[in-house]
Amino acid sequence: MRGSEDHVIDVGALLQKVEDAAPIEAVEVIAAELGAMVGARLVTFLIADFSGRSVVRLTSSEPVSGARRHGADQAETLPLADTPYEQVLRTQRPDVESADGGARVIVPVTDRGDAIGLLELTLPRRPSAAEVDEIGSAAHALAYVVIAARRHTDVFEWGQRSLPFSLAAEIQRRLLPASYNCEAGQFTLAGWLEPAGSVGGDTFDYSLDRNRLQISITDAVGHQVEAALLATLLVGSLRNSRRRGLDLAEQAAEANDALAENSEPGQFVTGQLLTVDLTTGLAQVINAGHTLPLRLRDGRVEEVGLRVEPPFGVLPGKTFEVQSFPLEPGDRIVFLTDGMLERNAATLDVAAALADSAALHPREVVHELGAAVLRATDNDLKDDATMVCLDWYGGPQRERSTQYGADPERASGVGTSARPD
Repeated sequence: MRGSEDHVIDVGALLQKVEDAAPIEAVEVIAAELGAMVGARLVTFLIADFSGRSVVRLTSSEPVSGARRHGADQAETLPLADTPYEQVLRTQRPDVESADGGARVIVPVTDRGDAIGLLELTLPRRPSAAEVDEIGSAAHALAYVVIAARRHTDVFEWGQRSLPFSLAAEIQRRLLPASYNCEAGQFTLAGWLEPAGSVGGDTFDYSLDRNRLQISITDAVGHQVEAALLATLLVGSLRNSRRRGLDLAEQAAEANDALAENSEPGQFVTGQLLTVDLTTGLAQVINAGHTLPLRLRDGRVEEVGLRVEPPFGVLPGKTFEVQSFPLEPGDRIVFLTDGMLERNAATLDVAAALADSAALHPREVVHELGAAVLRATDNDLKDDATMVCLDWYGGPQRERSTQYGADPERASGVGTSARPD
C-alpha cells in the first residue's frame, strides 16, 4: 500500500469500472477494484437489513454456511447488537482494529444521512488516517452505486429481507420513499415503520424541492391487503397532485375526493400533510383525524395543538383548513400514527422516550422509538407503528457535518426501517 500522499484510491476509475459492469455485478466490481487499489486481502459490502437490527453480507463466491440463496447470490444475516457494525452505523465513523497481522477497517456507506450499509476491508497492515479517509470516500461513492444499481435488479432488495414479505407488506413497501432519511441545510428528517403482524396501512412520505419541504404521514383503516390498497389510493393521489404543483389544500381536497369516489363506504384514511417554506421558515399543516404530533423544545415535550378535521374519504367535496405550524430553530417534531399509542403499547411513555432522545440523531430517534414500542408490546403489535422525526435548524444552508455541533455521535443512526410482517 503506498503512502497517503499518493492518493491510492482513484474514485473516478472505480466508477468507470462500475459503468462497464452489469448492475447486478456493480458492488462486486467496485469491491475487487478497491481491494486492488489498497492491497486488501478481502473487501465485502454489508447492506442494512429492513429490520434495522442486522446487516446482510451479500456474496456470490464460495458457499456460506447458513446463508440464504437466490440463484448464485447468497445473503448472510449478521445481528448488529453490540458489534463494531452497530457502532459504525450509529456513529457514522470508521472503525479500525488490528486483525491477523494487519487491520480490519469498517466504514459507513451513506448518502444524505441514509445509512445504506457498510464496507469492510481486511488489510495487510494498519492504514494511516489519510488512507482511512480515502476508503471512506470510496464507500460514499459506493452508496451512489448501490442506489443506481438497485433500479435494475432485485438482488439488493432481496438481500435486505431476512424474512419474506406478505403481499400487503409488498404493497406497503412500494408506498414508502426510496430513502427514509434526508439531511439538508435547514433540517434533518428520518422516518420509520414497524408493521403489525397484519399490516395496518400506515405510510409516510416526503419531498424536497428548492424552497419547500413536504411531509405526509397516513394511516388507512383496516388491515392487510384492503388497508394497503386504500393507502395506495391516497398516497397515489397525494403524489400526483404534489407533482402537478398543487398547494397543500388542493392536495388534501383531491386525495379526499379520490378516496370518496373510489373506495367503499366506511373506508377512510387519517393523516397529516405538512409543508415548510425553506426560505421563510413558515410551516403549514392539514390534520385529517390524525394523532397529534409531539414537539421537543428546550428539553420539554408537548403535543402540538392542532384542530382535528374528519379523515380523508369521509366527506366528499370537503375543503380542509390549512393551519400554521409553529417551528423554531432547535425544534424536534415527531409525527406518529396511533399504533404508537395502542392499548397493548400502554406501558410506553412516548413523550418520556422522546425527551430521552434529545442527544440522538433523528435516525436513532425513530429507531429507538420503534424498538421501544416493540418491547412494550412483546413484539406483538396490533397496528402499524410509524414515526417521522423532523429536526428544524432554520437559517441559511450549512454543511451537514456541522448540524450537530462538535459531537460526532450526534451524526449517527441506523438507516433502514420497515420490517416484513
